[in-house]
Amino acid sequence: MQRRACFSLGVCAAAGLLMGSGSAAAAGLPVLQVGPQAKFHTVQAAIDAAPQTGAEIRLAPGKYREKIHISTPNLYLVGTGKTPGDVVLSWDDSAKSAGGTGKSGSVTVEADGFEAENLTVENTWQNEHERTQEGSQAVALLLRSDRAVLDNVRLIGAQDTLYADSRTCHENLPSDGSAPKEPQPACRASREYFRDVYIEGDVDYIFGDAQAVFDRCELHPRHHPTVMFTAQSRHFLEEVSGYYFLHSSITGDRSTFDGSEKLVLGRPWRDYSTVWFYDTEIEPTITADGWSDWNGRLKTSEYREYKSHGPGVNGGQRIVSYPPLTKEVEKGLTPQALLRGTDGWNPVKAADRLWKAR
Repeated sequence: MQRRACFSLGVCAAAGLLMGSGSAAAAGLPVLQVGPQAKFHTVQAAIDAAPQTGAEIRLAPGKYREKIHISTPNLYLVGTGKTPGDVVLSWDDSAKSAGGTGKSGSVTVEADGFEAENLTVENTWQNEHERTQEGSQAVALLLRSDRAVLDNVRLIGAQDTLYADSRTCHENLPSDGSAPKEPQPACRASREYFRDVYIEGDVDYIFGDAQAVFDRCELHPRHHPTVMFTAQSRHFLEEVSGYYFLHSSITGDRSTFDGSEKLVLGRPWRDYSTVWFYDTEIEPTITADGWSDWNGRLKTSEYREYKSHGPGVNGGQRIVSYPPLTKEVEKGLTPQALLRGTDGWNPVKAADRLWKAR
């Protein structure tokens, strides 16, 4: 993915794309440098040194082969290369090797206010091991962070690449993952904003119960007999949770995705799974059903697809039904409207703040 020359709704400063007044440096937060010539040689060392008030961590170009855990709020990871591929955070755990899917992440974020820009997070387990029936889940990024922003980032893996999850709304859930039998109090899941993010994988490779918006993102399937782009897990009706793909694309060479592999927009991991695709460019052919069931949960899930276009749409035979898109509903399909919450958070403004002079 190429970096844009300027903000789509902003103004380029005469001196270049400068840090805005909301940046970590301008806010008085420390800036920590990571690289061969810097004070910190590993990303985790810089994270561990950051104060609880937050910090901006600038990463020199290179591959950082380490497993990273973030429990400090308001940390900004910024790759200082020319492209996201110049800074790579890489590890190779799987559910089997780590003791569970939730422990397999190359990068795990368990604190609010996380932001990342211009870098790659990958899990290479699939490239280095033979796939097994169980234990092949290998998370690149596990994100449990409210008001999280990823801008111009690449997430690469196979099964379970992105765990877009929440740290809230789970307190009273049955241990078996089923929906609670009694009505629950209204609860908002962690809000996560992905802008210009490339996400590659195969089975259930975007999953979890965050309230997440994917804005102008690229979903790229790896070859597998059945590719499931999403496995969202909204647990109960009162949970404000769902995945919203806005103005995004599904890419892939149609000559190689020739119909022998099924490409499915999603299947419901939990009873009230919620996924919307709006204005999606689709290159490889999606299976005519569009979606897949999981233990009969389609009947209570909320799956919608509006204004898809491109050679791979293969529409007209979807196995879920939903109301037509009204102008009122369409007006609400913006990152600000979907993620504002009660605190008035503006995810687009937060993402714009990440841009730096190059």
